[in-house]
Amino acid sequence: MSSTPNSINSVGSTLDWEEEDGSGSTTIEIPTFELPTFELLDHETFDQLLEMDDDEDHDFSRSIVWNYFDQAKNTFDEMDRALDSKDLNKLSQLGHFLKGSSAAIGVTKVKASCEKIQHFGNKKDEAGTNNISEGLALKKIEPLLKRVKEEYKEAEDYLRRFYQDRDTTGSTDSP
Repeated sequence: MSSTPNSINSVGSTLDWEEEDGSGSTTIEIPTFELPTFELLDHETFDQLLEMDDDEDHDFSRSIVWNYFDQAKNTFDEMDRALDSKDLNKLSQLGHFLKGSSAAIGVTKVKASCEKIQHFGNKKDEAGTNNISEGLALKKIEPLLKRVKEEYKEAEDYLRRFYQDRDTTGSTDSP
């Protein structure tokens, strides 16, 4: 006797199906839980960073991540100044720089947005293939810079919680 799913509740909390022999139907409750968006962090990359730790306190990886926090905040300040002065070349360079730093620890949303800033700074479309005007590039960077700061904050909060949960002292300060 076999059965096939009849319907899946769109909320994702139940799975219903009817037995092929007509003997009835079955409903299974599916527990719901919240995971960080897979786009937020590339766990494979971040796990590789964690593998470099010598101890369970994660001192090495924590220092890398905290340096990233400082670096990102300074880069955002520089991006704000470059946007104010309409310096697309500088915005492209800063986007490239923060893209690489974000990729190194697996912060994928920030990496992807910084890549777009890099392209727009080079007066290219978001894929980096077609030319766009300086005015359009600046128009696209302004809201993107706001969004990437929000993405960064989301990643920073997640990473601080990660280390806080593993810290025996409960500190979220620099290592």
